[in-house]
Amino acid sequence: MKIKFKPSHSTFFKELNSNISVILTDEVIDKSKWVLKAKFFFYFLTFLGLYAFLFTDVVANSFSLLITTYSLIGLSGILLAFNASHDAVHDTLFTNKKYNAITHFLIFNLQGVNATLWKKRHLSSHHLFPNVDGCDADIDNNSFIRLSNSHTLKKIHKFQHFYAPLLYCLYTLHWIFVKDFIYISKKEVANMKDLVYSKKFIAAVILLKLLYLVYIIVIPYYFLEVELAKILISFFIMHGVISIFFVLTLIISHLTTETSFPKHDENGFLPTCYHEHQLSVSLDYHPTSKFANFIFGGFNSHAAHHLFPKLPHTLYTIITPEIQKAAVKFSMPYNELSIINAIYSHFKYLKKLGGN
Repeated sequence: MKIKFKPSHSTFFKELNSNISVILTDEVIDKSKWVLKAKFFFYFLTFLGLYAFLFTDVVANSFSLLITTYSLIGLSGILLAFNASHDAVHDTLFTNKKYNAITHFLIFNLQGVNATLWKKRHLSSHHLFPNVDGCDADIDNNSFIRLSNSHTLKKIHKFQHFYAPLLYCLYTLHWIFVKDFIYISKKEVANMKDLVYSKKFIAAVILLKLLYLVYIIVIPYYFLEVELAKILISFFIMHGVISIFFVLTLIISHLTTETSFPKHDENGFLPTCYHEHQLSVSLDYHPTSKFANFIFGGFNSHAAHHLFPKLPHTLYTIITPEIQKAAVKFSMPYNELSIINAIYSHFKYLKKLGGN
């Protein structure tokens, strides 16, 4: 069955787009693109600087500093992905699509995650039908965390709001060494059908992950006079830190008690039009804060991102007030919380989905 949005009978998006077009002058857009590129170089140089610092004597002589440096390398890599790679996927970082593709490929694989597999899920599944069960790969069924009412409720789910943080600590390791290979083995993922990956592509995925292990573990071990055990402990702690940061800053943008989870009818129609759907399934936290935008790369302004994915995230603080005003005027849903309340709401959602 083909899933479809109901046709819109509202001038909401037409008026919103018109108002935003007035605000986004050529000067404003040019400045936002400059800021975006500056952020890219800032986070990239930070990442490279921290990696270079890893090989200094001061780090080699302090186990606690080794752990800290590894964690900061991981965090800077995540922030690089937030603030540059995500825009590159949507072709908003550079005008040249080839440069966007290279940037996304490089940054994601530097984190050990396969860039091609994520891009396919993000653009061909999540952005088309966010929070629609069976159509959004981000809420695909799994054995441990129940994220949708349509997923089978198990006895263990009753406690998922308690054990979820422990699982979240393993998220990036699971993604790198398990999740990517699960997706390669599947012929169907959410709304994406007849998926086939060549042996050459699978070999490339494995090779890229081996290269990740070489630069993040083997090379530091080879050049630092530090026991392998300390390198591995630092590596695993790094992934625990970045996993929690990554999950709790992204999962709250869609999976809370405030966001909706629309279901299609017998004819395949979702209950609302495309733009109302995007607003109802998204949650913003500190969306007009320039500091939050600098850190989270616009993921905190998720309504703006889903309504205008082709705009640089450095414009989200400017256009979000217009979205808020238009939502009120046209009685459209708009969800906003502080980051702390959003995280709390996510765990309330897990508790609810656990049958409590």
